[in-house]
Amino acid sequence: MLGKDTAGLEGAIELLRDRFYWQQRTDIPAETATIHYFSTDLTLCYEPFYDDFGPLNLSKFWRYVQLLRTKFAAANLQNKKIVHVCSPDKRKSTNAAWLAGAYLVHECDVSPEDANNIFARNVKGCPFVPFRDASQSPSSFHLTLLDCFAGLHKAKQLKYFDLEKFDCWEYEHYEQVEHGDWNIITPKFIAFSGPSATKTEIYPGLYSMIPSDYYDIWRKKGVTAVVRLNKKTYDAREFTRAGFAHHDLYFIDGSCPPEPIARRFLEIVENDPGVVAIHCKAGLGRTGTLIGLYCMKHHGMTAREFIAWNRIVRPGSIIGPQQHYLCEWESKMWAEGARMRGETGVRSNSASVGLVSEGKAAGVNSGIRRLKISMR
Repeated sequence: MLGKDTAGLEGAIELLRDRFYWQQRTDIPAETATIHYFSTDLTLCYEPFYDDFGPLNLSKFWRYVQLLRTKFAAANLQNKKIVHVCSPDKRKSTNAAWLAGAYLVHECDVSPEDANNIFARNVKGCPFVPFRDASQSPSSFHLTLLDCFAGLHKAKQLKYFDLEKFDCWEYEHYEQVEHGDWNIITPKFIAFSGPSATKTEIYPGLYSMIPSDYYDIWRKKGVTAVVRLNKKTYDAREFTRAGFAHHDLYFIDGSCPPEPIARRFLEIVENDPGVVAIHCKAGLGRTGTLIGLYCMKHHGMTAREFIAWNRIVRPGSIIGPQQHYLCEWESKMWAEGARMRGETGVRSNSASVGLVSEGKAAGVNSGIRRLKISMR
């Protein structure tokens, strides 16, 4: 219900009673005495690899939360309804709904299901489209808004991240190819793009990273081991001489891990006490797939929750058949995790305190993430 005063709110969805609304329209109206409108369509944007279009990443979500906190606290907006306006374009609408719904889940303790239902039951027609992978092939797996809300909710429960300590500057700086192209996926894992043996110009003025470029930051983040999943492009001794364990678990780019590789990976990370940095060529497909096995086994995540969370943190992760592979291994991982914990048919939601970034956020230029595809 929109209440008595609905002028300017035609077709809007009420997200928080008499305070926060979501509305599709082709224009952004001027502010009125009772309504404040804003849009993020042009300010919080997704950088596609191919035909993928979202979900918007963790730094975009952080910026959205800060934006809303500022608006809700502003003295001149205390008596106004705040309306998030988005384009009727289905992809823009879906990302706008992701931001607004994620805000409800994270900030207002609305369940993923209730957040999804607010949009599903109140928006006419079919304005949303499922998110897809970053491959060039036709999409064979639909990731929904509900999956994304659930992935964020589960990650918060598991303390995979802490938005109050999240360092937006660090995130946006180090996700860039020229600064290492890495992201903290969980307290246990960092995903990164595979380094080269020597500095090579891969784009005018942009050079590849070599193992030594990572030493200091890996030590700061508590990394004790590196796992390589792609063909050998550097000497493993570059890491072992610096005090990091190194493991090679090669399997074909874009494919699913053979069971012996999956089993060996789980054995390695379960017996390593520190943080494990994992890479394939781009640190997206193979890397995310193996991390997903661990998270399903040890933290009870569903495959869809993990795929969503992985892409929220590191866009482009897990492609093609790897999406279906994780769904197929889901129940197996849950059962093995339960047996390891001495349980029967129970999934655990426990996790250690998250490996988080701390500091003050600042704006930076976006990285050249499209290079990841050519590097995958």
